[in-house]
Amino acid sequence: MAFATLAALSLGLLPVAAFAADAPKPTTADIASDTVWVIVTGVFVMFMQAGFAMLEVGFSRMKNVGTVVAKVITNFSISSIVYWAIGFGIAFGGGGVFWLIGGSGWFPSFSPGSQMDLPALVGSTAPASAKFFFEFVFCAVSLAIVWGTMLERTKFIVYILFAIPFAGFIYPLISHQLFGGGWLQATLGAQDFAGSTVVHLTGATAGFAGLLLLGPRIGKYERKRKPNAIPGHSMPIAQLGVLILWFGWFGFNPGSTLNATNLHFADVVITTNLAAAAGAVAALACIYFMTKTMDVGMIGNGAIAALVAITAPSGYVEPWAAVIIGAVAGVIVVFGVLAIDKYLDDPIGALPAHGLAGIWGTLSCGLFTVPALAKFNGVGGGGLFYTGSFHQLGAQAVAVGVSAGTVFVLRFACFWVITKPVGLRGSARGEMGGLASSAPARWGSREARRRVPRGAAAPA
Repeated sequence: MAFATLAALSLGLLPVAAFAADAPKPTTADIASDTVWVIVTGVFVMFMQAGFAMLEVGFSRMKNVGTVVAKVITNFSISSIVYWAIGFGIAFGGGGVFWLIGGSGWFPSFSPGSQMDLPALVGSTAPASAKFFFEFVFCAVSLAIVWGTMLERTKFIVYILFAIPFAGFIYPLISHQLFGGGWLQATLGAQDFAGSTVVHLTGATAGFAGLLLLGPRIGKYERKRKPNAIPGHSMPIAQLGVLILWFGWFGFNPGSTLNATNLHFADVVITTNLAAAAGAVAALACIYFMTKTMDVGMIGNGAIAALVAITAPSGYVEPWAAVIIGAVAGVIVVFGVLAIDKYLDDPIGALPAHGLAGIWGTLSCGLFTVPALAKFNGVGGGGLFYTGSFHQLGAQAVAVGVSAGTVFVLRFACFWVITKPVGLRGSARGEMGGLASSAPARWGSREARRRVPRGAAAPA
């Protein structure tokens, strides 16, 4: 099954023809507008790295915050180079053999006046360099999501080793399928406007694969698998991260038009904001109904889950549908966090917020997509509630299954390989004292198990 999936995705790497019909030649003003829009929204998305840093710092214990910040900066830097060198050519290269050096393949030069063949990005008149930067920061966001599930016990070297194949091949492979004109997009008609599957489900699935090999933090579970709460040291910092991410999403979704002159980005701003608001309110109501307490962490995760969910349909749905999509995501994340915590140690709730909500958001295109907006964006058809047809919903389900299955196989293989020479986990002594002091001993060794028993209390 895994080999068949990989083979199908490999076929999807073949270049495709441009989606847009012939249009009038753009003016200098059009090109300037698109370029400024793409760069500015790309910077918004880059600023989301600060949001992830604050979110993870807030949900971590004080002893680990330095490693969290260092990890964010290191991953962003490594992925910058690897995505430029290899990843962009795999994701968007066209015009024949896209892996050739230079041009639209590996190590692109982006020299002034150069004409790169990017068939999936012809809807924007911005230069290739602007498009590259915008697509790269999406890759960096997906990589940041991976580590939310693996906080407070992962070796620093693992961040470096995994960032290379992720930015160079794994993320670009999925990106090509739904952003770059691969078979899921061009043949199946699957819709993912800004990345509920490409960015968020990909990152969450990778984190899930790593989590299965990594195991829980020391003291998370008692002998009968009863979970213990390990609270983060600062909810105000965590919620600052939520607000920064919310802000950055106005680059993430509206910027995915890659076009400032058709003004569709303004519609996407509205759907994005309404969904996030509905998710926060729904999560607040849900957790209060269940526990009679106001859990600020759940409220923040409700907003993030709603933003993840609206990412795929943001360019295809009406505002009323965005409210429903966001509210459902807010409920999903509450039940998801409570259910997953019984079995897996996911410190910030990344699996439900980015994984389950990413699945819901991708499937929601098959329910709520307006046929006229699908035609305007040049991919797929209308949703079930407009057409009475399950065709688009089926295409969305296939996209979710194929993408998640392929990502899981590749991620699990990468993490398994990494465990052999260096291991995934720091020493038990280092974990108890803080990752900055972690020694290189392999987790799972007799020494590590002897030093700290499974039910030991987790220090702040």
